[in-house]
This record gives sequence, structure tokens and C-alpha cells, in this order.
Amino acid sequence: MNLLPLILSAHPPFLFHSVIQSHGWYQLAPLHWDGARGILRQPLQLDDAHVLLLELCAHPAGLTAQTDARLAEAEIAEVTTKLAWIFNLDADYTEFYALADQEPRLAHCRGKAQGRLLRSPTLFEDVVKVLATTNIQWSGTKRLVRQLVQHFGAPLADPWLGANEAPRAFPTVATIAATDELTLRGLGWGYRAPYLLKLARGILEGLYDLEALRTSSVPTPDLRKHLLKLPGIGPYGAATLLGLLGRHDFIGVDTEAVSLVSKTFYNGQPVGEQEINAIFDRWGRFKSLAYWFWDWSGAQQSPMEAWEGKSVSSRELYETKV
Repeated sequence: MNLLPLILSAHPPFLFHSVIQSHGWYQLAPLHWDGARGILRQPLQLDDAHVLLLELCAHPAGLTAQTDARLAEAEIAEVTTKLAWIFNLDADYTEFYALADQEPRLAHCRGKAQGRLLRSPTLFEDVVKVLATTNIQWSGTKRLVRQLVQHFGAPLADPWLGANEAPRAFPTVATIAATDELTLRGLGWGYRAPYLLKLARGILEGLYDLEALRTSSVPTPDLRKHLLKLPGIGPYGAATLLGLLGRHDFIGVDTEAVSLVSKTFYNGQPVGEQEINAIFDRWGRFKSLAYWFWDWSGAQQSPMEAWEGKSVSSRELYETKV
């Protein structure tokens, strides 16, 4: 049975492009964003190890997914579940929009359906990508993730493409756990290599239950404590992962946050995590959403719209993490 096409509905308001460009994940392997055509290509490895290439695009009800692969009913169900997670299709941002409507710097959020953050099919992939964003410029993050996918990702079984040309899915936990630190360092992962190995091997050994974290209903401070126990994940990484899990109580403080908040609210004076959170405390459980979608320039731009408008040299500074 083919997926021709699969239509998935989202809780309104929903704009496909707003989710894609909600943050920088759409620029990381194995995803490929064709902005001119409005198509996101997602190589996806299913539970049975089958790799397929999904082409995703906007639909009035939400989004559509197509693939050339022939899929069984169980595989279609798995694709549907994974896409619902990736795009957070059931999320309801009514309460956030009601607050945002009253703030000129956030009044654009409802009309642009901003709030959902693009996620990976698995929390493991998101943790690895967050690990790749720390202490590095964005070009370096893209290189690290691309190297990992090209070296360890399972390729799409396409008779028309060679093994080196076929799109690859993000590596599995088992694949990463089976490698060694020297190989990862050779791919540029440096000091992150032992963290990545410890994470993958710890998952296989039952030390880290990412699925339990993904579905957990514990209070956000408790969930944050669990995330901070993951190898290589500090306060910035934990806050970023909380946001991807739909918990927006903590702001991921990086160099850009420090710069923006200092210039906008503190007349250029030095600020830290405490001062940054204080500015957005009134947003409560929507704190990081208010920070992330804040219209810093006054041009009613999303963060990635502002990023796309920067020069190449400015982008490197914009995406440098502390």
C-alpha cells in the first residue's frame, strides 16, 4: 500500500512554514528544506529498520506526506504517529495567544501560528542535536550533524542511487553505541564524543529512558532535573529540550539571549540568566515562547526570518552558543 498522499490535520491555527522555520532544525541533516517549493524532505527509519524518504508540504488542514515506498498499514500508522510528534499537531496554544495578543511585540504570533517547535522523530536525535549546538558556531553544528548522518545513518534503499548518494536517516542509538571515541573525534565531535557515547550506551543499558522523559507528566522542574542528568546537557541544553517537549518555563540562555536582553532591557549593561528570566517571568509557563518569538526588531519577524536576513558573518555570531 502506498502513501498517496497521507493528510494529517492539526489543531488550528497551524502554518506548515511556521513550524518548519520555528528554529534551526530544518537546516540540519538529515532534513532537506526546499523553500522555493515548500517541501521538507525527511528520511525516516521505521521501527523495522526500513528507511523511507517522506516529502512533506502544507495542506489547508495541516500537512501532507508522500513517499514512493510501498507501506503496510502498520507502517502508515507509525509514520502518522511520528509526524504528529514532529509537528506537534495536537498542541493548543489558545492560552498563549490570548496573552500574546496583549503584547505588541508578540501580537504577530497568532496570525503566523507561531508556538510549535519543529521536533525530531526521536528525543535521542534532539538530544544529540542540542549537544552539537553548544560551544560552537552554527556552521560547525551543521557540519557535526551532517558528518554523523553520513557516517552512521542507514541509507534509503533506492536502486537508482549508490550508497553514497542515497539519503540517510539519522543514526540509531545502537549504531552510535557501537562506535568508539576515536571515530567520533575524527568526525569533529571533539570533547562531545565521550558524552555522545555515554548517552547512547546508557540508553541501551537502561540508565537513561528517553521515551519516559518524552511522555512524562512530572512537573517541569523535576523533568529539568532528569534532563540535566543526560551526558553533556547543561542548563542551556535542558531548557532547549524542555521547549521541544512542550515545556516553556525555562529560557535557554546563550550569547544571543545575553546580547538581545542586555541591549533591549538593560541599556547594554551586563546580564546573566537571572536577569534574562526576570524580564520574561510574567509569562509563566510560556516564558521561553515569549522570549523566542519576541519581535526584537519591530519588523514582526520570526527568529529564523531575522536570521535569514542577516549577513553570513552576522549569522555566525547570532548562532554562537555559550
